[in-house]
Amino acid sequence: MATQTFPIDLTAYQPLNLDPTQPKLSQQQKETLKHNIQLCRDVIIFFTATGAAKGVGGHTGGPYDTVPEVMILDGLFRGAPNKFVPIFFDEAGHRVATQYLISTLRGQLPAEKLLHYREAYSKLPGHPELGLTPGVQFSSGRLGHMWPYVNGIAMANPNKIVFCLGSDGSQQEGNDAEAARLAVSQNLNVKLIIDDNDVTIAGHPSEYQKGFDVGRTLEGHGLTTLTGEGEDIESLYDRIYRAISNDGPMAVINKRKMSVGVEGIEGTPEGHDVIPVDAAIAYLENRGHKEAVDYLKSISKAKNPYTYIGSTEEVGSNRNIFGDTVVSILDSMSDQDRKNKIMCIDNDLEGSCGLKQIRKAYPDIFVSGGIMERGNFLAAAGFGMEAGKQGIYATFSAFLEMCVSEISMARLNGSNVLCHFSHSGIDDMADNTCHFGINNMFADNGLEEGDETRLYFPGDPGQMIACVKAVFNDPGLRFIFSTRSKVPHLLDSNGNKLYGEDYQFTPGKDEVIREGTAGYVVSFGECLYRALDAVEQLKQEGLDIGLINKSTLNVVDEEMMKKIGQSPLVMVVEAFNRRTGLGSRFGTWLLERGYTPKYAHLGTYQEGCGGLWEQYPYQGLDPKGIISHVKALSKGIN
Repeated sequence: MATQTFPIDLTAYQPLNLDPTQPKLSQQQKETLKHNIQLCRDVIIFFTATGAAKGVGGHTGGPYDTVPEVMILDGLFRGAPNKFVPIFFDEAGHRVATQYLISTLRGQLPAEKLLHYREAYSKLPGHPELGLTPGVQFSSGRLGHMWPYVNGIAMANPNKIVFCLGSDGSQQEGNDAEAARLAVSQNLNVKLIIDDNDVTIAGHPSEYQKGFDVGRTLEGHGLTTLTGEGEDIESLYDRIYRAISNDGPMAVINKRKMSVGVEGIEGTPEGHDVIPVDAAIAYLENRGHKEAVDYLKSISKAKNPYTYIGSTEEVGSNRNIFGDTVVSILDSMSDQDRKNKIMCIDNDLEGSCGLKQIRKAYPDIFVSGGIMERGNFLAAAGFGMEAGKQGIYATFSAFLEMCVSEISMARLNGSNVLCHFSHSGIDDMADNTCHFGINNMFADNGLEEGDETRLYFPGDPGQMIACVKAVFNDPGLRFIFSTRSKVPHLLDSNGNKLYGEDYQFTPGKDEVIREGTAGYVVSFGECLYRALDAVEQLKQEGLDIGLINKSTLNVVDEEMMKKIGQSPLVMVVEAFNRRTGLGSRFGTWLLERGYTPKYAHLGTYQEGCGGLWEQYPYQGLDPKGIISHVKALSKGIN
């Protein structure tokens, strides 16, 4: 990693010690805080924008917003380290820029490292990971998980105050309601510092969740709340002072616009994501940071240099193709049938899961459900309880683990739900380990008798279209997975698209992508085109390995099992967790049927490296890794 000078002078930061018994800030303290806030906001704008310039993404608005409260907490931690647990616990993992900035200000992370925000192998992933990044003191996981965890931290430190940075988004999660009740019942000395900016990814909670109010909700659980303007330093400090001057749980709620002061982004959902480079440049130019502007202008977006054999250069976004295909099916229904039979429920991720197209086309059957994965899933299932009706539900695959109990309940009630879990696997996952969608087989947790649950992972855009059309009206629970990354079209041995317009998807049937006499690789989803490249290379080297597309993940195709079970070797290649994925079952399926080929399975087995496509070679799932494992498995076979 090249060493470069950080173009904003962080030595200008003025460490401030604040006395927690001091009820008011002095004029000098206010001026110092304002100076530090502006400096840190400039730095956050700059180094998160490097992620935008490189194509690895990131999040700017959240960490930018909460700088005032973080600067006050930093002063309190410096002034009375024994009174507090001096960790900036944060429910919003996407505010990771805060953790990296604090690590730098504390001298634990060189400022130059910030220039590699979210890059592969930089150890600066899109969510904080304990033990990976110098100075980072906790792993955030997903929204709504940190406050319950912090309750335990408070129990372990009964004589200290523990802070938890929250948000109006994380407060929508059911876990926080449970955490509030425990904190109140045990009088835990937890202080919530909540950024209430009325913005989530998909919109404004005040519009799509009328009636929800952070303060009233927390008061209903028994917390004392202190609400005021987050950008008013005197008010903010006063409320934090009052919170720490009283025992027990309290919530300091800070009202502000998202990305306040950032032209073109202030108050909009766009502020949730990484700031566009042009907006960052305009901001930094206005602030006089010429070197930072020059640095951003010098960055070029990196591309994967590898060219894959057996698939097209043309790529498609399967997560969006899901939504487009559903809309085409809804188009064919009468207005009355559509309204009576379909309900689509979003989890604040409509633009990421393909549901935005459905909302635009048919808003009367669309619900912006907010950040409430469990409850929204059951609402979709409840709508689909009656024969002929179905709910449509979508979120990220990493959140499937949060819905396992709800999936079981939906199954017990015979519900009809078409589920789309996007961002599956590890591809293009700079958010890293906590956002890996690798435990998707957990959805297949029913008893064998009469279970109609089906898990599908199409291999390319053409198969996604055909799959959605084929299973749309099937009864029961159907889970369709897609990746964050775009995927190419697979080609047949003649160079034509394998899944063209005439292709029809048959649920439960595995498909031969390439024949092989020396054994077979079994794969699916975004691993499939990588495996196809590996198979083609192996054939060129004289090892005639075939490739099977197992796009229905949890159904045994007996005919195909016989075919590959009688071959010399079988290797499953997937991005799912090696412990819980398809490969952990497939060997058993072979043995149960009396087949004993040499067997191996590759999957995700270690925490991520950040970046985008780099996750694949890091896990040994790229063509080179597949080829190496196949050759090792084939040794000794006559």
